[in-house]
Amino acid sequence: MIRVLVVEDDFRVAQVHTDFTARVDGFTVAGTARTAAECRSLLAARPVDLVLLDSYLPDEPGLDLLAGLTVDTIMLTAASDTASVRLALARGALNYLVKPFTADQLGERLTAYRKYRAALAGERALDQQEIDRVWRLLHENDRPPAPKGQSAVTVHLVRQALQRAPGPRTAAEIADELGLSRATAQRYLAALARDGAAEMRLRYGATGRPEHRYRWTAAR
Repeated sequence: MIRVLVVEDDFRVAQVHTDFTARVDGFTVAGTARTAAECRSLLAARPVDLVLLDSYLPDEPGLDLLAGLTVDTIMLTAASDTASVRLALARGALNYLVKPFTADQLGERLTAYRKYRAALAGERALDQQEIDRVWRLLHENDRPPAPKGQSAVTVHLVRQALQRAPGPRTAAEIADELGLSRATAQRYLAALARDGAAEMRLRYGATGRPEHRYRWTAAR
């Protein structure tokens, strides 16, 4: 089991994060801390694999605490300014989730972390392809909730179809594979492209008419 320490000054929010984490297979909450000092004390007293860290703590900024941590950390915070995000990533945060978020959003990131952790198990040398794969595993589920009017299930199916495709696909090809209308597939693919999860390129066929082709963006 992956042992998690929730660091959050609001006890009600800490309980929500604890409940969200407990729903995810392979995770257990080893404790909660409401201050930076309590976090350090708990880390010294018990084994912890992952810290879920808020930026706003009463005794010390969470980002200052992050700089001294030697355990994997995911930021769960209301701070969405570029300076905070940049500093968190520079100081080693593996992911950054802005409040408020859903149980599914946190669950997706924890599941990705579990895969990332499993891929790095043991002592061995990794080639560049394996390192790239590990990075993709860590961030493969990063995405906002489905836009208004879209089905989260359909978003997931379209994403999966694009991810497993050996090359660029058209809306018509995705529609045929999933049993959707071409217009529906086009709408969901366009949304993925706007989000940066997919890349759209135009290809001109024999008729001279442009054809939209979508490819999963490996960095996401």
